[in-house]
Amino acid sequence: MPHAIHAHSAAPEAAVPHWTFDPWIVLPLVAFGLLYGVGRLVLAAKGHKRLWQDIACDAGWLTLAGALMSPLHWLGERLLAFHMVEHEILMAVAAPLLVIGRPVGPLLWALPQAARRAIGRAMRHRLSSRLWALLSAGRNATLLHGIAIWAWHTPALFDAAVDNILLHRLQHLSFFLSAVLFWWSVFRRSDTGSAAWHVFVTMLHTSILGALMALAPHLLYRQDVGAAAAWGLTPLEDQQLAGIIMWVPAGTIYAGAALALIALWIKRAGLAQGASR
Repeated sequence: MPHAIHAHSAAPEAAVPHWTFDPWIVLPLVAFGLLYGVGRLVLAAKGHKRLWQDIACDAGWLTLAGALMSPLHWLGERLLAFHMVEHEILMAVAAPLLVIGRPVGPLLWALPQAARRAIGRAMRHRLSSRLWALLSAGRNATLLHGIAIWAWHTPALFDAAVDNILLHRLQHLSFFLSAVLFWWSVFRRSDTGSAAWHVFVTMLHTSILGALMALAPHLLYRQDVGAAAAWGLTPLEDQQLAGIIMWVPAGTIYAGAALALIALWIKRAGLAQGASR
């Protein structure tokens, strides 16, 4: 039988949209914000300027907090369509903004010197460097991100995450971390042509998944009939709307990124060709 989404913190009978203050979400966000702010003050005192990175990082932090704490999260507890919006913000908006913002430097400079040096040595260790190089390779990062998306959208795992709060947190974490890895490989690791290809592949397979949800003639996931009815939708229409959100708006973000990378690739190729003459 369809049921309410149990893995969220709000009571099913709550009728007014409200903010969600889950300590497992709030504390990491607050810690990140405080450490980043302290680190930026330290770097500013040393004369380091990073205006655009700060804007991107702040925007990424705000969208991440908005997706997980704002009334959007409350709505996602009840309707699959809003749940999908929440997921897409994590993967296609917050993750790339934070990657562009490059927050690791400020975060490290917020720590005591001994801790900063210890973490730096651990990051430069041969084993961790090799592991990071393996995971962040464009093909591997794209594959891992795709596996996370498709695995969690299988009906069995999706419904299990709805019922179990630990699985639900793991779902969100794997979506976000695999997206950070993917966008880092796109912006920091791959050449422009390869990056455009990886983004295009991601757009393609997520659009296929969205189309499967939108065009399915029957329910794939268990849902709250009453919540959908309150919005004038049947559970199947809610699922179809969620699929369309993954298919069109989210696909448009990936398509825009791919086109921008292709344009940059063509421009760089033209400049390189002109310089070689």
